[in-house]
Amino acid sequence: MFRALRTIPVMLDICRDIEKYCPDAVFLNYTNPMTMLCNAMQNYTNVNVIGLCHSVQGTAEMLAEWIGADTKDVSYLCGGINHQAWFLAYKWNGKDAIPLIREAILSRPEIYNAELVRNEMFLHLDYYVTESSGHNSEYNSWFRKRADLIEKYCTHGTNWNPGVHAFILDDYKNRQTTWKDEILTWLNKEEIDLKRSHEYASDIFNAVLGDGTLFKFSGNIRNRGYITNLPLDACVEVPVLASKSGFEPISIGALPSQLAALNTVNAINEMLAVEGSMTGDPRKVFHAIANDPLTAAVLSLNEIKQMVDEMFAANRDYLPQFKHWNG
Repeated sequence: MFRALRTIPVMLDICRDIEKYCPDAVFLNYTNPMTMLCNAMQNYTNVNVIGLCHSVQGTAEMLAEWIGADTKDVSYLCGGINHQAWFLAYKWNGKDAIPLIREAILSRPEIYNAELVRNEMFLHLDYYVTESSGHNSEYNSWFRKRADLIEKYCTHGTNWNPGVHAFILDDYKNRQTTWKDEILTWLNKEEIDLKRSHEYASDIFNAVLGDGTLFKFSGNIRNRGYITNLPLDACVEVPVLASKSGFEPISIGALPSQLAALNTVNAINEMLAVEGSMTGDPRKVFHAIANDPLTAAVLSLNEIKQMVDEMFAANRDYLPQFKHWNG
Protein backbone atom coordinates (compact mmCIF):
# COMPACT_ATOMS: atom_id res chain seq x y z
CA MET A 1 0.00 0.00 0.00
CA PHE A 2 2.82 2.41 0.74
CA ARG A 3 4.31 1.60 -2.62
CA ALA A 4 0.97 2.67 -4.12
CA LEU A 5 0.90 5.85 -2.01
CA ARG A 6 4.34 6.80 -3.33
CA THR A 7 3.46 5.98 -6.93
CA ILE A 8 -0.09 7.33 -7.32
CA PRO A 9 0.96 11.03 -7.45
CA VAL A 10 3.52 10.22 -10.15
CA MET A 11 0.97 8.33 -12.26
CA LEU A 12 -1.57 11.14 -11.87
CA ASP A 13 1.06 13.64 -13.05
CA ILE A 14 1.52 11.52 -16.18
CA CYS A 15 -2.26 11.39 -16.65
CA ARG A 16 -2.56 15.18 -16.34
CA ASP A 17 0.01 15.55 -19.11
CA ILE A 18 -1.93 13.07 -21.25
CA GLU A 19 -5.16 14.99 -20.64
CA LYS A 20 -3.42 18.19 -21.74
CA TYR A 21 -1.28 17.06 -24.65
CA CYS A 22 -2.76 13.83 -26.05
CA PRO A 23 -6.25 13.30 -24.59
CA ASP A 24 -7.11 10.56 -27.11
CA ALA A 25 -4.13 8.40 -26.15
CA VAL A 26 -4.50 4.78 -25.09
CA PHE A 27 -2.62 4.23 -21.83
CA LEU A 28 -1.62 0.63 -21.06
CA ASN A 29 -0.42 0.28 -17.49
CA TYR A 30 1.92 -2.56 -16.53
CA THR A 31 2.99 -0.91 -13.27
CA ASN A 32 2.32 -2.46 -9.87
CA PRO A 33 0.51 -2.31 -7.55
CA MET A 34 -1.89 -2.65 -10.46
CA THR A 35 -5.29 -2.36 -8.79
CA MET A 36 -4.55 0.73 -6.71
CA LEU A 37 -2.79 2.63 -9.48
CA CYS A 38 -5.51 1.83 -12.01
CA ASN A 39 -8.21 2.64 -9.45
CA ALA A 40 -6.70 6.10 -8.96
CA MET A 41 -6.24 6.79 -12.67
CA GLN A 42 -9.61 5.39 -13.76
CA ASN A 43 -11.64 7.11 -11.04
CA TYR A 44 -9.82 10.45 -10.83
CA THR A 45 -8.73 11.21 -14.43
CA ASN A 46 -10.28 11.14 -17.89
CA VAL A 47 -7.47 9.10 -19.44
CA ASN A 48 -8.36 5.95 -21.39
CA VAL A 49 -6.26 3.66 -19.20
CA ILE A 50 -6.41 -0.09 -18.77
CA GLY A 51 -4.14 -2.30 -16.66
CA LEU A 52 -2.27 -5.28 -18.07
CA CYS A 53 -0.67 -8.22 -16.31
CA HIS A 54 0.59 -11.58 -17.57
CA SER A 55 -0.57 -13.67 -14.62
CA VAL A 56 -3.74 -14.84 -16.40
CA GLN A 57 -2.18 -16.09 -19.62
CA GLY A 58 0.92 -17.27 -17.78
CA THR A 59 -1.17 -19.43 -15.46
CA ALA A 60 -3.30 -20.69 -18.36
CA GLU A 61 -0.13 -21.87 -20.09
CA MET A 62 1.14 -23.51 -16.89
CA LEU A 63 -2.12 -25.42 -16.37
CA ALA A 64 -2.12 -26.55 -20.00
CA GLU A 65 1.38 -27.95 -19.58
CA TRP A 66 0.31 -29.80 -16.41
CA ILE A 67 -2.46 -31.66 -18.22
CA GLY A 68 -0.53 -32.20 -21.47
CA ALA A 69 -2.60 -29.76 -23.54
CA ASP A 70 -1.46 -27.39 -26.26
CA THR A 71 -2.24 -23.83 -25.18
CA LYS A 72 -3.96 -23.10 -28.51
CA ASP A 73 -6.51 -25.81 -27.70
CA VAL A 74 -7.39 -24.29 -24.32
CA SER A 75 -10.17 -21.78 -23.59
CA TYR A 76 -11.10 -20.23 -20.27
CA LEU A 77 -13.13 -17.66 -18.38
CA CYS A 78 -11.20 -15.74 -15.73
CA GLY A 79 -12.21 -12.93 -13.41
CA GLY A 80 -11.59 -11.30 -10.05
CA ILE A 81 -8.99 -8.71 -9.11
CA ASN A 82 -5.41 -8.50 -10.30
CA HIS A 83 -3.15 -11.15 -8.73
CA GLN A 84 -6.28 -12.77 -7.31
CA ALA A 85 -8.39 -13.61 -10.35
CA TRP A 86 -9.95 -17.04 -10.74
CA PHE A 87 -10.36 -19.52 -13.58
CA LEU A 88 -14.12 -19.91 -13.44
CA ALA A 89 -13.96 -22.23 -16.45
CA TYR A 90 -11.02 -23.97 -18.08
CA LYS A 91 -11.62 -26.16 -21.14
CA TRP A 92 -9.48 -28.31 -23.40
CA ASN A 93 -10.99 -28.74 -26.87
CA GLY A 94 -14.31 -27.57 -25.48
CA LYS A 95 -14.43 -30.05 -22.58
CA ASP A 96 -14.12 -29.21 -18.88
CA ALA A 97 -10.46 -29.69 -17.89
CA ILE A 98 -10.80 -28.77 -14.19
CA PRO A 99 -10.95 -32.47 -13.16
CA LEU A 100 -7.71 -33.08 -15.08
CA ILE A 101 -6.01 -30.23 -13.23
CA ARG A 102 -7.17 -31.61 -9.89
CA GLU A 103 -5.96 -35.09 -10.83
CA ALA A 104 -2.54 -33.77 -11.87
CA ILE A 105 -2.10 -31.89 -8.60
CA LEU A 106 -3.18 -34.83 -6.43
CA SER A 107 -1.34 -37.58 -8.31
CA ARG A 108 1.95 -35.92 -9.25
CA PRO A 109 4.02 -34.58 -6.31
CA GLU A 110 6.26 -32.53 -8.62
CA ILE A 111 3.20 -30.53 -9.74
CA TYR A 112 1.74 -30.13 -6.25
CA ASN A 113 5.12 -29.02 -4.88
CA ALA A 114 5.73 -26.55 -7.71
CA GLU A 115 2.95 -24.19 -6.54
CA LEU A 116 2.15 -25.05 -2.93
CA VAL A 117 0.06 -22.00 -2.05
CA ARG A 118 -1.96 -21.87 -5.23
CA ASN A 119 -2.53 -25.61 -5.28
CA GLU A 120 -3.76 -25.56 -1.68
CA MET A 121 -6.11 -22.69 -2.52
CA PHE A 122 -7.42 -24.61 -5.53
CA LEU A 123 -7.98 -27.82 -3.57
CA HIS A 124 -9.89 -25.98 -0.83
CA LEU A 125 -11.60 -23.13 -2.73
CA ASP A 126 -12.32 -25.16 -5.92
CA TYR A 127 -11.03 -22.57 -8.41
CA TYR A 128 -7.49 -21.90 -9.59
CA VAL A 129 -6.04 -18.46 -8.81
CA THR A 130 -3.80 -16.54 -11.19
CA GLU A 131 -0.84 -15.11 -9.30
CA SER A 132 2.26 -17.09 -8.29
CA SER A 133 2.38 -18.79 -4.90
CA GLY A 134 4.95 -16.55 -3.23
CA HIS A 135 3.06 -13.40 -4.14
CA ASN A 136 -0.38 -14.90 -3.57
CA SER A 137 0.51 -15.84 -0.02
CA GLU A 138 0.70 -12.10 0.70
CA TYR A 139 -2.97 -11.55 -0.19
CA ASN A 140 -4.59 -13.82 2.37
CA SER A 141 -4.34 -14.84 6.02
CA TRP A 142 -3.64 -18.55 5.68
CA PHE A 143 0.04 -19.11 4.98
CA ARG A 144 2.28 -16.42 6.49
CA LYS A 145 1.10 -16.04 10.07
CA ARG A 146 3.34 -18.64 11.78
CA ALA A 147 6.94 -19.69 11.32
CA ASP A 148 5.98 -23.32 10.66
CA LEU A 149 3.50 -22.30 7.95
CA ILE A 150 6.05 -20.01 6.31
CA GLU A 151 8.51 -22.91 6.24
CA LYS A 152 5.91 -25.34 4.90
CA TYR A 153 4.26 -23.23 2.21
CA CYS A 154 6.33 -20.12 1.52
CA THR A 155 9.97 -21.17 1.62
CA HIS A 156 9.74 -23.87 -1.06
CA GLY A 157 7.33 -24.51 -3.91
CA THR A 158 6.68 -20.88 -4.79
CA ASN A 159 7.91 -21.05 -8.38
CA TRP A 160 9.62 -17.89 -9.67
CA ASN A 161 8.62 -15.55 -6.83
CA PRO A 162 9.35 -16.77 -3.30
CA GLY A 163 7.41 -13.90 -1.74
CA VAL A 164 10.32 -12.98 0.51
CA HIS A 165 10.74 -9.39 1.67
CA ALA A 166 11.80 -7.03 -1.15
CA PHE A 167 12.37 -9.92 -3.59
CA ILE A 168 11.94 -7.79 -6.71
CA LEU A 169 13.81 -4.84 -5.20
CA ASP A 170 16.77 -7.06 -4.38
CA ASP A 171 16.69 -8.43 -7.94
CA TYR A 172 16.76 -4.88 -9.35
CA LYS A 173 19.58 -3.87 -7.02
CA ASN A 174 21.62 -6.89 -8.06
CA ARG A 175 21.33 -5.75 -11.70
CA GLN A 176 22.13 -2.10 -11.09
CA THR A 177 25.57 -2.34 -12.68
CA THR A 178 24.71 -4.87 -15.39
CA TRP A 179 21.34 -3.92 -16.90
CA LYS A 180 22.78 -1.59 -19.56
CA ASP A 181 25.22 -4.27 -20.70
CA GLU A 182 22.36 -6.79 -20.86
CA ILE A 183 20.36 -4.47 -23.13
CA LEU A 184 23.37 -3.76 -25.37
CA THR A 185 24.01 -7.49 -25.69
CA TRP A 186 20.40 -7.99 -26.78
CA LEU A 187 20.51 -5.09 -29.26
CA ASN A 188 23.79 -6.29 -30.79
CA LYS A 189 22.43 -9.70 -31.72
CA GLU A 190 22.67 -10.40 -35.43
CA GLU A 191 19.02 -11.41 -35.49
CA ILE A 192 16.34 -10.18 -33.09
CA ASP A 193 13.31 -12.39 -32.65
CA LEU A 194 10.27 -10.24 -33.44
CA LYS A 195 7.74 -12.98 -32.75
CA ARG A 196 4.97 -11.80 -30.44
CA SER A 197 5.23 -12.94 -26.84
CA HIS A 198 2.21 -13.70 -24.66
CA GLU A 199 2.12 -10.06 -23.53
CA TYR A 200 -0.99 -8.27 -24.74
CA ALA A 201 0.23 -4.78 -25.68
CA SER A 202 1.04 -5.17 -29.39
CA ASP A 203 -2.19 -7.09 -30.10
CA ILE A 204 -4.19 -4.41 -28.30
CA PHE A 205 -2.59 -1.57 -30.25
CA ASN A 206 -3.16 -3.48 -33.47
CA ALA A 207 -6.85 -3.93 -32.63
CA VAL A 208 -7.45 -0.33 -31.53
CA LEU A 209 -5.05 1.61 -33.76
CA GLY A 210 -3.93 -0.85 -36.45
CA ASP A 211 -5.84 -3.11 -38.80
CA GLY A 212 -8.72 -3.52 -36.37
CA THR A 213 -8.40 -7.28 -35.79
CA LEU A 214 -10.51 -8.03 -32.71
CA PHE A 215 -8.51 -9.09 -29.66
CA LYS A 216 -9.83 -10.42 -26.36
CA PHE A 217 -7.62 -10.16 -23.31
CA SER A 218 -7.77 -9.98 -19.51
CA GLY A 219 -7.70 -6.31 -18.48
CA ASN A 220 -7.92 -4.32 -15.28
CA ILE A 221 -10.72 -1.81 -15.44
CA ARG A 222 -13.19 0.06 -13.23
CA ASN A 223 -16.04 -2.22 -12.20
CA ARG A 224 -19.31 -1.07 -13.74
CA GLY A 225 -21.18 -4.21 -12.78
CA TYR A 226 -18.92 -6.55 -14.76
CA ILE A 227 -18.55 -8.60 -11.57
CA THR A 228 -21.84 -8.12 -9.78
CA ASN A 229 -20.75 -9.11 -6.26
CA LEU A 230 -17.59 -6.98 -6.13
CA PRO A 231 -17.72 -3.26 -5.24
CA LEU A 232 -18.64 -0.77 -7.95
CA ASP A 233 -15.68 1.35 -9.09
CA ALA A 234 -13.19 -1.17 -7.74
CA CYS A 235 -10.52 -2.19 -10.22
CA VAL A 236 -11.44 -5.67 -11.46
CA GLU A 237 -9.73 -8.05 -13.88
CA VAL A 238 -12.18 -9.30 -16.52
CA PRO A 239 -12.19 -10.26 -20.19
CA VAL A 240 -12.03 -7.19 -22.43
CA LEU A 241 -12.58 -6.94 -26.18
CA ALA A 242 -10.28 -4.49 -28.00
CA SER A 243 -11.39 -3.12 -31.37
CA LYS A 244 -11.55 0.08 -33.37
CA SER A 245 -14.32 1.06 -30.96
CA GLY A 246 -11.92 0.90 -28.02
CA PHE A 247 -12.29 -1.33 -24.97
CA GLU A 248 -15.47 -3.29 -24.29
CA PRO A 249 -15.36 -5.15 -20.94
CA ILE A 250 -17.28 -8.42 -20.82
CA SER A 251 -19.56 -9.03 -17.83
CA ILE A 252 -18.99 -12.32 -16.03
CA GLY A 253 -21.75 -12.00 -13.43
CA ALA A 254 -21.21 -13.05 -9.82
CA LEU A 255 -18.17 -14.85 -8.49
CA PRO A 256 -18.68 -17.91 -6.28
CA SER A 257 -19.20 -16.55 -2.76
CA GLN A 258 -15.99 -17.96 -1.28
CA LEU A 259 -13.99 -16.15 -3.97
CA ALA A 260 -15.96 -12.92 -3.73
CA ALA A 261 -15.37 -12.82 0.03
CA LEU A 262 -11.59 -12.84 -0.43
CA ASN A 263 -11.65 -10.44 -3.39
CA THR A 264 -13.98 -8.01 -1.63
CA VAL A 265 -11.76 -7.59 1.41
CA ASN A 266 -8.75 -6.80 -0.76
CA ALA A 267 -10.71 -4.59 -3.18
CA ILE A 268 -12.21 -2.44 -0.42
CA ASN A 269 -8.85 -2.06 1.31
CA GLU A 270 -7.27 -0.99 -1.97
CA MET A 271 -10.04 1.54 -2.58
CA LEU A 272 -9.56 2.89 0.95
CA ALA A 273 -5.84 3.34 0.34
CA VAL A 274 -6.50 5.20 -2.91
CA GLU A 275 -9.07 7.40 -1.19
CA GLY A 276 -6.50 8.11 1.51
CA SER A 277 -3.96 9.13 -1.11
CA MET A 278 -6.41 11.37 -2.97
CA THR A 279 -7.67 13.12 0.17
CA GLY A 280 -4.41 13.13 2.11
CA ASP A 281 -6.17 11.38 4.99
CA PRO A 282 -3.74 9.02 6.78
CA ARG A 283 -6.60 7.57 8.83
CA LYS A 284 -8.00 5.92 5.71
CA VAL A 285 -4.61 4.36 5.05
CA PHE A 286 -4.52 2.99 8.58
CA HIS A 287 -8.00 1.53 8.20
CA ALA A 288 -7.02 -0.10 4.90
CA ILE A 289 -3.95 -1.72 6.45
CA ALA A 290 -5.83 -2.68 9.62
CA ASN A 291 -8.22 -4.77 7.53
CA ASP A 292 -5.59 -6.27 5.24
CA PRO A 293 -5.92 -10.07 5.63
CA LEU A 294 -2.27 -10.81 6.34
CA THR A 295 -1.70 -7.81 8.60
CA ALA A 296 -4.82 -8.59 10.60
CA ALA A 297 -3.76 -12.23 10.94
CA VAL A 298 -0.56 -11.40 12.82
CA LEU A 299 -0.94 -7.97 14.48
CA SER A 300 -3.25 -6.23 16.94
CA LEU A 301 -4.86 -2.91 16.04
CA ASN A 302 -2.41 -1.01 18.22
CA GLU A 303 0.55 -2.82 16.64
CA ILE A 304 -0.82 -2.01 13.18
CA LYS A 305 -1.14 1.67 14.12
CA GLN A 306 2.47 1.71 15.31
CA MET A 307 3.61 0.07 12.08
CA VAL A 308 1.66 2.55 9.94
CA ASP A 309 3.16 5.47 11.87
CA GLU A 310 6.64 4.06 11.29
CA MET A 311 5.90 3.64 7.59
CA PHE A 312 4.68 7.23 7.28
CA ALA A 313 7.84 8.42 9.01
CA ALA A 314 10.07 6.38 6.71
CA ASN A 315 8.21 7.61 3.61
CA ARG A 316 7.79 11.23 4.69
CA ASP A 317 9.76 12.68 1.75
CA TYR A 318 7.71 10.73 -0.80
CA LEU A 319 4.21 11.44 0.52
CA PRO A 320 3.63 15.20 0.18
CA GLN A 321 -0.14 14.65 -0.03
CA PHE A 322 -0.30 13.67 3.65
CA LYS A 323 0.02 17.09 5.25
CA HIS A 324 -2.04 16.23 8.33
CA TRP A 325 -0.12 13.20 9.50
CA ASN A 326 1.55 14.06 12.79
CA GLY A 327 3.34 10.81 13.57
